[in-house]
Amino acid sequence: MGHTGDVTHPVWPLFDLRVRTPRLELRYVDDELACSLALLAAQGVHDPASMPFGVAWTDVEPPQQQLNTMQFYWRCRAELSPSDWNINFAVIVGGEVVGTTALIAHDFPILCQFETGSWLGRAHQGRGLGKEMRVASLQLGFAGLDALWATTGAWADNGPSLGVTNALGYEPQGSRRSVRRGAGATMLGYEMSRERWQASVRRDDIALDGVEPCLSLLGADRT
Repeated sequence: MGHTGDVTHPVWPLFDLRVRTPRLELRYVDDELACSLALLAAQGVHDPASMPFGVAWTDVEPPQQQLNTMQFYWRCRAELSPSDWNINFAVIVGGEVVGTTALIAHDFPILCQFETGSWLGRAHQGRGLGKEMRVASLQLGFAGLDALWATTGAWADNGPSLGVTNALGYEPQGSRRSVRRGAGATMLGYEMSRERWQASVRRDDIALDGVEPCLSLLGADRT
């Protein structure tokens, strides 16, 4: 299945950006979806005793956490440029918002590289959705934006994220020490080449909609 260039939003075409797999849909975050994600996150994303994220945003108590979440999505839109961007998607399953995934890039026209990051509400974990949304994100980055490399990272004790990364065949790229909740911890880095994605990850049952009008916004309108 391919992607189309249909446009319904006259100014910000990213609002029309979609990725659809047989199990889920990725939909670019508008204000309504941002609100749904803020409320979902407040219900819990992980065991409070652990911290899977590089930024401990879930340590903030409601209602400030929800306010911060809304501001984060607004900030990502406001700061987007063809060189640097963070495009966020709500993950929709059966009409319900279950989590989010993002594609993040710096110097994209030069490096042709993007990073992925995601989370699922606790009630929706353990169903294989993490892998499916990662595959959908990779499909958008490689097939839609013509990227050459995808990267990701996770703390060394984040088993679910590392399980998805290893299952998809990313190559390890070393580790670094960083601060987490005031203490040192190890962050592991991984990358995937376009060739690796084409050989073993790319799928024919994933549809990309609304990509073409977004290419210039994301520095991906290369010829």
